[in-house]
Amino acid sequence: MAITTALDPAVPAAGGPRRRRILPTPTPKLVTGATIAVVIVLFGALGPLFVGNPNSVSDVGLAGPSASHLLGTTQTGQDVLAQLANATRGSLVIGVVVGVLATIASAFFGIVGAYIGGWVDEGFSLFTNVVLVIPGLPLVIIISSYVPDKGLLLIAGVLAITSWAGSARVLRSVTLSLRGRDYVAASRVSGERTWRILIVEILPNLVPVLASQFVFAIIFAILGEAGLSFLGLGASGSLTWGTMLFYAQNGLALRLGAWWWFVPPGLMIALFGAALSLINFSIDEVIDPKLRASTRSQRRRWVMGRREARAIERDLLAGDTRTATVANPTPSRQHQEDR
Repeated sequence: MAITTALDPAVPAAGGPRRRRILPTPTPKLVTGATIAVVIVLFGALGPLFVGNPNSVSDVGLAGPSASHLLGTTQTGQDVLAQLANATRGSLVIGVVVGVLATIASAFFGIVGAYIGGWVDEGFSLFTNVVLVIPGLPLVIIISSYVPDKGLLLIAGVLAITSWAGSARVLRSVTLSLRGRDYVAASRVSGERTWRILIVEILPNLVPVLASQFVFAIIFAILGEAGLSFLGLGASGSLTWGTMLFYAQNGLALRLGAWWWFVPPGLMIALFGAALSLINFSIDEVIDPKLRASTRSQRRRWVMGRREARAIERDLLAGDTRTATVANPTPSRQHQEDR
């Protein structure tokens, strides 16, 4: 007897590799987050080419926004817009470097250890747990305080040391579930090399998870660098959003009412963090179908609620019209002629 089953087109036949969708479906959250992030990245990449030297000093100090200085000047007469453009580039460099280093480290210790198993997995898991237990912020502060000359790359390396362990745990758990799939076992039995199985069979299924961890590492790096710079432990001789806040604090910008000095870098941190969070939420919906279904159901309930509200509003308006007609009937023609 022939048995037919309805298969989801997105799910391949049994025995074939099941790969997740790599690119998320465009949603309002994703479009909004990507737009804000692209604008900030373009400002950091191209802005320093069109603004002046951030270290040049003018005769006007602590002046508000004007035609000559769109975002005002600092206490020493430096243009805030020029500093903001170069600080955006510095913060983005730190974020991208930390994201790449943390993603590579988490992929190595999480994916490779989980697939090989045995004492390799136990050793990698032990090392990951040790790094995960160590408090991140105190470790970063201690390392930064003992290094005399701190550049952007050094700060990025210090932040990357403390930002990969959590991602490695997530990748290890996902890899353990993928290692037992039929297509991985078939590749192993057919004599495929370990590196090819990892790259061809397992890694494509982990792309959404890796992308999510990469975005999270960038958020952690930018916030961590801003905190270090605010404490005076940031990159020396380099401009970032955190160093701008540090100089604004030392210059008593808040007490003097120079909002144009500290609001732009703080606003950039908030906007870029919110944009990456929206992108990360969209990636999470690709990883977890339950979140995607929940988002659709919430959107459907919202649309149905709006329709019901409009229907009730129309009924109320119709009822008010009928009530007004009964209370104030239109006078007849005979009554008008008598008048």
